[in-house]
Amino acid sequence: MMIKGYQTEILKIYDKLREDEAKSLKSRRAEISEKYPEIIELDNQIQRMSLQMAVSILKSRDGEKTIDNFKERITDLRVKKCEMLVERGYDPEYLNLHHHCNKCKDTGFIGNIKCSCYKHKLIKLYYKNSELESAIASNNFDNFDLSLFSSHKLGDEKFSPRKNMENNLEYILKDYLPNFSAISTNLLFYGNPGSGKTYLSYCIAKAVLDMGYLVIYKTSDELIKNLRDIRFNNDSSLESLILDCDLLIIDDLGAEHLNEFSVTELFNVINKRILSKRKMLISTNLTLPGITKQYSERIASRLIGEFKLCKFYSEDIRIKKNLEKNR
Repeated sequence: MMIKGYQTEILKIYDKLREDEAKSLKSRRAEISEKYPEIIELDNQIQRMSLQMAVSILKSRDGEKTIDNFKERITDLRVKKCEMLVERGYDPEYLNLHHHCNKCKDTGFIGNIKCSCYKHKLIKLYYKNSELESAIASNNFDNFDLSLFSSHKLGDEKFSPRKNMENNLEYILKDYLPNFSAISTNLLFYGNPGSGKTYLSYCIAKAVLDMGYLVIYKTSDELIKNLRDIRFNNDSSLESLILDCDLLIIDDLGAEHLNEFSVTELFNVINKRILSKRKMLISTNLTLPGITKQYSERIASRLIGEFKLCKFYSEDIRIKKNLEKNR
């Protein structure tokens, strides 16, 4: 899914926010004008005085003194207006514009710099038609089902699949998520297919999004395609999202087509995010020796040396989930 062309959509969202609030303010003013015309007259007086101040500054030789005089009178009138509104049961800000974001005044920009609310709107648009939006609706911690994991030990493993998942969950819920803003921990989920890696990744994605952070979720194959677009189509917006988002989730590492380009670009993304202390969650069906065998030493050493390793094993829970749905 491409991110190009989204700036126009986001600017339309901001235009609509400002337009709706202008209409709402007009309606609030009409209401006060009908019930308490003296308050509207006071508000008009404040606006006239603000204009007079601007004109007087240009004409005056002593600009600072003029500003101070006007500011004092305007402040007195504003206090009076607020008192009159409160006395009549209204919010003191009732006749002011109400911005969704006070930092950028619903423009999306502070000077030439994109506001933090711009990034959140971009992510919402980015996910609007994505598979992740529907995936996290059902795969989240609210309905995480531990009964999908067997309580019987498998092979030589120390814990049963259920106990192992409980251990993974305990770390995520008690340590990783509560301290998300303060830590730079990267997670590597590895284990056999259908052992809950993607399931838990979706749950984490939703939890982090709900905390107000920016999450990008890609299969390794999608990520390589995106990196190709970045290199050959100069897609700087997409590059910024992949490198700067708060959490980059790469699912199913090892399923992508490997060549010199993909290995180099994959290493660059992983390395840049490690250096900038931006968190990653990578899941793979490969074993740790399999990672070392399939990838360059540089990638393998980053994944095994710089990530917290979380092992998964289970019978295929996807089959179990489908069987339960079809009962």
